[in-house]
Amino acid sequence: MVHPRPDESLADFALGIASQLGAGYCEVRIESTTSNGFILKNGVPQIAGFDRLSGISVRFVVDNALGFMATNHLDRAKLKSQLGKAVKITCLTASRSEKISLADEKSVHADYSVKEKEPLSGMKPREKLSILLDAEKAVLDTKANVPSRYLSLSDFVREKLFMNSEGSVIRSRIPRTSFNYLITVAHGDKSCQRYQQYGASGGFEALNPDLPAIMRSEVLAADNNLRSGRLPPEGNVDLICAPNVVGIMVHESVGHPYEADRILGREAAQAGESFVTKEMLNTRIGSEAVNVSDDPTLPSSFGLYLYDDEGVQARKKRLISKGIITEFLHNRETAASLGIKSNAASRAASFEHEPIIRMSNTFMEPGSFSEEELIEGVKLGVYIKNFMEWNIDDRRLNQKYVGSEAYLIKNGRLTTPVFKPMIEIDTPRLYSSIDAVAKNLEFSAGTCGKGEPMQGIPVTMGGPSIRLRNIRLAKSIPNDQ
Repeated sequence: MVHPRPDESLADFALGIASQLGAGYCEVRIESTTSNGFILKNGVPQIAGFDRLSGISVRFVVDNALGFMATNHLDRAKLKSQLGKAVKITCLTASRSEKISLADEKSVHADYSVKEKEPLSGMKPREKLSILLDAEKAVLDTKANVPSRYLSLSDFVREKLFMNSEGSVIRSRIPRTSFNYLITVAHGDKSCQRYQQYGASGGFEALNPDLPAIMRSEVLAADNNLRSGRLPPEGNVDLICAPNVVGIMVHESVGHPYEADRILGREAAQAGESFVTKEMLNTRIGSEAVNVSDDPTLPSSFGLYLYDDEGVQARKKRLISKGIITEFLHNRETAASLGIKSNAASRAASFEHEPIIRMSNTFMEPGSFSEEELIEGVKLGVYIKNFMEWNIDDRRLNQKYVGSEAYLIKNGRLTTPVFKPMIEIDTPRLYSSIDAVAKNLEFSAGTCGKGEPMQGIPVTMGGPSIRLRNIRLAKSIPNDQ
């Protein structure tokens, strides 16, 4: 179905009304999102979802206070009435609000879209469901005991118009597709879970073409670990963490604590604080092997965008360079607080939500070694290919990662499976322990949650394999030994 593009004249109308009501700055987002979702639970199709949502949001500065309103009513009379109420409420609370200041930005005119080789609208519901059924069959064909299987496939297309009182007009159209699974594999009194999301921007061609093979490999590896896995070695050992583990590490312990609203204490009651302070900029947090970036411009990535929801042009941000903290994630407000420019990290989950500071595609930069060279340099250690659970405190300092598929390393070679190796470590120690980084950069998709009300947004996380020296693994959970 072809939907009309967001109405520029309606955005102009909203900007005009806000100006008449005394707003010194105003921005408008009009969005139209079409989405489809399919779920397979233990082989049984669940109720599918088909949705289309359109609406408008207006954010404005009046009496040095920031106000926001959103509605799915695109009628001008209703919009004028609701905007008037929002401005009135903002004025009444202005004396109790922190005075708002936004970093200067030039006006932008842009129109971009992500191309679809296999359009999302061109695939019939039955064909989409067959993707899940094929993955389910691959799991069952392994003959392993997989008592719980949750598979989902979703796609959505968001068309957006952004306009502000500074003269920016930005149109975008981004289609995305995502495959998720949560499986439980059991053997005897042991069990393990694996959750993974594959997502990309583009048509169905962007999704991994061999999902059944991925599912088969996951199940067989988990079953082998349950049957043959041994407890991890005691004492301090070296670790090789593969891209799947590195991705969640940098997302949780670099991306989130480098969000400037956290650093300035403005997310403490919702998402938590950060162990990072503004004074830590340009100080060392890790070894010289560590380089971490956030880049919303990566082609076909799940977290792709070329302009953020404040109309700022996106660019790659180097958060850590050779172990030194070099940049935080900013919107226009936090950038103004620190006397710099925004780096386009302001995102909203939909028109209904106010944009806040978010990650996009956060990853550790590749190094020059092969993964094999990293392993060859370990006398005694553990190779952790992927993880089954993780936890981190709300300051993003102390964290835990529990490996799923893992193997003992002896004299530079992978040997027997290791059952649930647990890393418990603080962030500075984690990044200071890395002595070598491989070049096998890989990404995985995610839906990152933050805000009140909660906003789930598409992101990517990743990295290459890394080697950590002299790490003590935590003891496995007693009931799982």
